[in-house]
Amino acid sequence: MKVAVMGYGTVGSGVVEVIESHREMIRKRTAGGSLEVAHILDLRDFPGDPHEALFTKDFNDILNDDEVKIVAETMGGINPAFDFTMKLLKAGKSVVTSNKELVAQRGLELLRAAEESGANYLFEASVGGGIPIIRPLDQCLAANNIEGVAGILNGTTNFILTMMIEKGMAFDEALKLAQDKGYAEKDPTADVEGHDACRKVCILASLAFGKHVYPNQVLTEGITNITLEDVSYINSVGGVIKLLGQIKYIDENSIAAFVSPAVVYHGSQLASVNDVFNAILVRGDAVGDVCFYGPGAGKLPTASAVVADIIDCAKHTARRKIFGWSDGAEDYVVDYRSTVKMPFYVRAKASCADVNSAFADVKYLSRKGQPSDEVAFITDVMTENELKEKLGGIDVINIIKVTNY
Repeated sequence: MKVAVMGYGTVGSGVVEVIESHREMIRKRTAGGSLEVAHILDLRDFPGDPHEALFTKDFNDILNDDEVKIVAETMGGINPAFDFTMKLLKAGKSVVTSNKELVAQRGLELLRAAEESGANYLFEASVGGGIPIIRPLDQCLAANNIEGVAGILNGTTNFILTMMIEKGMAFDEALKLAQDKGYAEKDPTADVEGHDACRKVCILASLAFGKHVYPNQVLTEGITNITLEDVSYINSVGGVIKLLGQIKYIDENSIAAFVSPAVVYHGSQLASVNDVFNAILVRGDAVGDVCFYGPGAGKLPTASAVVADIIDCAKHTARRKIFGWSDGAEDYVVDYRSTVKMPFYVRAKASCADVNSAFADVKYLSRKGQPSDEVAFITDVMTENELKEKLGGIDVINIIKVTNY
């Protein structure tokens, strides 16, 4: 069966490599069929590349090739990826993708186009790189009412926080190291401000609860305000800081979804996930907590998930997989700040007397070199709006959510 690849960057080149290096395994998994890369779409030139004869700069070469039944979209971004994908699906070609931004923003439209044409639109690689999570969430955990999801969904931020926790590096120093190692882009905004994790939260929430969630509905906070002082205080009570995407079931018509730094105590399966690794914890009413762990990005891990989707499409050419979700609504994702209760870590320029007059029950933290006019504490369970009200005129330095995962 002929396939095409759109985008020959890190993931796209990995897809071609996996298809070629695993031919025999793929043949067995597709009951005797084989995959052949017929076209590679990219506007750049790759002189000397062993696949040079397969390159095209014209999308129509793929669209109009009736022998191409499956296309891997690894271009990234919204356009032209959306336009190309929509045209392919309407033409009855199945599309698989690693493009989290596209799935989060326009996934509902593309799933509907696939349904109308009888094609498949699959996106296992869009969340967690090589970690299998889309199929388990849709199939293996189908007997559960999902109560919540919490995930370390971005390897760059997890690496930075790991360096701050284990090596005592300041944020700027850890970011520079991540860039030097190729984990962070020259402009790291999408990672460190939480936008990348937000897109993945949208996909997980849409799949887990059956209604589309858009990025602008997910309140998102990055890690740029985390300091070594915060790391030290939280370490004193057996915790670490992770950037978490969290989704919580509220009722049949509403969920909460947000991205932010969070205190995770040792003993949680998420606390020991370090460096560039990702982990996604799903809480079901029947199964309890299950955790999916592995490399969240990278050429071959992500490519392996893309090729797995290609194999799935090759096995389902005669029928469409039942997969997707329905429309969301503007009020479907509630403001967690007024609805979700949790403890909070607070660091402030204040005295214990100031804190005790505002809070009935707090746990004070300490660190080496703590200034006499600085306090840090963990609050009782409350909403964030209630917390802000209690803090009143206290000079707050930082606030971090405390997770119960």
